[in-house]
Amino acid sequence: MNVMAKAEKKISSAFIYFFGSFGGILFGYDIGVVTGALPFLQADWHLENAASLVGWITSAVMFGAIFGGALAGQLSDKFGRRKMILMSAIVFVVFSVLSGVSPDMGEASAYYLIIVRMLLGLAVGAASALVPAYMSEMAPAKARGRLSGLNQTMIVSGMLLSYVVDFLLKDLPGEWAWRLMLGLAAVPALILFLGVLRLPESPRFLLRKGDEAQARKVLSYIRKNPAEIDQELASIKETAKEERQANQKTSWSTLFSGKYRYLVIAGVGVAAFQQFQGANAIFYYIPLIVQKATGQAASSNLMWPIVQGVILVVGSLVYMWIADKFNRRTLLMVGGAVMGLSFILPAVINWMMPNMNPMTIVVFLCIYVAFYSFTWAPLTWVLVGEIFPLAIRGRASGLASSFNWIGSWLVGLIFPIMTASMPQEAVFAIFGIICILGVIFVKTCVPETRGHTLEEIEEQGTNHGRVKASNPEN
Repeated sequence: MNVMAKAEKKISSAFIYFFGSFGGILFGYDIGVVTGALPFLQADWHLENAASLVGWITSAVMFGAIFGGALAGQLSDKFGRRKMILMSAIVFVVFSVLSGVSPDMGEASAYYLIIVRMLLGLAVGAASALVPAYMSEMAPAKARGRLSGLNQTMIVSGMLLSYVVDFLLKDLPGEWAWRLMLGLAAVPALILFLGVLRLPESPRFLLRKGDEAQARKVLSYIRKNPAEIDQELASIKETAKEERQANQKTSWSTLFSGKYRYLVIAGVGVAAFQQFQGANAIFYYIPLIVQKATGQAASSNLMWPIVQGVILVVGSLVYMWIADKFNRRTLLMVGGAVMGLSFILPAVINWMMPNMNPMTIVVFLCIYVAFYSFTWAPLTWVLVGEIFPLAIRGRASGLASSFNWIGSWLVGLIFPIMTASMPQEAVFAIFGIICILGVIFVKTCVPETRGHTLEEIEEQGTNHGRVKASNPEN
């Protein structure tokens, strides 16, 4: 036992934060890898005219993630964050390999891959829920903002890594290229598993299970001041007590009571708009978008995902720099307006100048990704983390996450079907209109949370409910 304690004592806070957030790499890698694999998969299985199957293969991971996030949240309360991250890594390894060895048996192959990717999505959804929870419970309060930015940087770094791998493998025979691209997702999952084996359990979970001695030991790895450890233990105990009391007094119907309705609609609405604005259409289908615009083979356009990935990583770093310098609403409205125009203007230009350079749409897509990367991409989850009062936080956060994954799944599913039936510019113009609607939603339905305590934010919701009650015609 002493040997084990000695080994644990050597764990540095940098190691804990790095591997605690490493799940974001898996999340990002699996989101991005299908971008390069899809052109080769389509050619190998002759799916060029099977838009619905292509949509399902692409979006199956997000469909599984809808359930993976909710399931992991409940199981992690019972078994612990660390154990569930380990289980997610194992699921990742198994189903990444099974994706890469998909049997070649005609149309049935597509259905096999869809099912396997749905099961893989359970791990993706779990990672998206468990990593932020683990990080928020390990990080000191003063560093939580930066570390939430670290999680976003890990996700987009995983996407960039997958784009680079896709590019490096593009000259292999088509039937090998897509299999290796999908199968290699097992490598970062294995690294995560080995890293998390050395991670301690979250002190919050340990206290919930009554193991205060172990919780104190874990905090000693990542806090230097004994007085700070005592204060944090007391704070965790008090918060856990309040949450237990809150959960006993609330139900799903509580979310839509007059007192909380305004804040729930705001948080869930922002989470839904983030996906319905169409970002994932670019991330999943950019080689096919360039192919449709220029006529060049999608498999020869794998440099464009790397460009998008670099923009995303740089944008995540820009966000960490500006996060506390501008209001949340301002960034969301400016970002959404530019994103909307980036989608709408190509359709307008093409209508006015039918001989428009086909690469114009790709340039505008890069502008969209740039503004998305430091506004809606990170701020959605910052705002969701701040806006829900303690009494409804668990249920409301789960609802916001579910709507976000549903949006991600639907965009991945319907985009190829839409582009098969109408011009690409018209499809993006529709997403552009949704971006503008998102701006209007933020302006009219979302309170400012920057610089406000959680209690002040809750008071805004309560006051808004009172105003609505006294002015029912509004």
